[in-house]
Amino acid sequence: MNLLPSSASLIEKAARATPPSFVGKVRGLSDKAIAWIFIAPTLLLLLAINIFPLIWTIQLSFTNYRANRPNAPLRDVGLAHYNEILTNPDIWAAMQVTARFVIASIVIQTVLGFLLAWLIDRKFRGSGFLTTMILLPMMLSPAVVGNFWTFLYQPQIGLFNYIVAFVTGIPPSSFQMLGDVNLSPWAIVLVDSWMWTPYVMLICLAGLRSIPDYIYEAAEVDRASKWRQFWTITLPMAMPFIMLAVLFRGIENFKMFDMVNLLTGGGPGSTTEVASITLKREAFEKWRTGYSSAFAIILFVTVFGLANIYVRALNRVKSR
Repeated sequence: MNLLPSSASLIEKAARATPPSFVGKVRGLSDKAIAWIFIAPTLLLLLAINIFPLIWTIQLSFTNYRANRPNAPLRDVGLAHYNEILTNPDIWAAMQVTARFVIASIVIQTVLGFLLAWLIDRKFRGSGFLTTMILLPMMLSPAVVGNFWTFLYQPQIGLFNYIVAFVTGIPPSSFQMLGDVNLSPWAIVLVDSWMWTPYVMLICLAGLRSIPDYIYEAAEVDRASKWRQFWTITLPMAMPFIMLAVLFRGIENFKMFDMVNLLTGGGPGSTTEVASITLKREAFEKWRTGYSSAFAIILFVTVFGLANIYVRALNRVKSR
């Protein structure tokens, strides 16, 4: 015997229990209004999660608040934190390190990602298996990737040094990727590119697959060479997707923290101390919560402003 009522009987009971006045109001609503009724709770939740911390951070940035001294007298400092940050040479050094990291990683990931997408778009035998293997790094956790590459970079037992030694003949213990001032930034760029080039490849592949075949057929009728087809058809039509990938990766790399923190912690010295590492030190080591809140707002405005300028350029490319 089935003790659970069927879904049809539950719907009938709910319909009978619904007041006629409410039924009339719902029937008078448009499809757009009904859609907003279903979407509104989620939107309110997202606004509460995102807007409230932002407003609270802005408020804290004008005070001397310290999270390790919550009961200390709260004093309004005005724009003192912002002035100190914008005139601090260490902050500007961290921003320069961040800019170099973002530019280097984006260039490598964009070039390799587009080349991989162009290769897979040829649809040769085994392309599906190759695509799966390329996508594996992107599916891993940054914590796993950071610890994995920390082990690979070990000068005595790490596999990376032995591969370099096999190719170049340099002794594997003669260099340290994470301990050398000149090599440590490239060590982070290499790991980030290994992990996120597949993401750029997917976006570029979507752009290449969206190009209609009849355009290439018309170009072949006009006896256009493969090289000319690439520069006049493939690259211009895939450019909006490439720029979109650059936008996404630029924002994420500007905020990068976990990979740098796991690999070098900002060292050696301050060679790899990006803006997020500096923010962490100010907030959770020096406990300057108000100061770090002002720094976070400056980073937010920087990313937001640059992203808006870039989106305008992207829209102009898409409208061509």
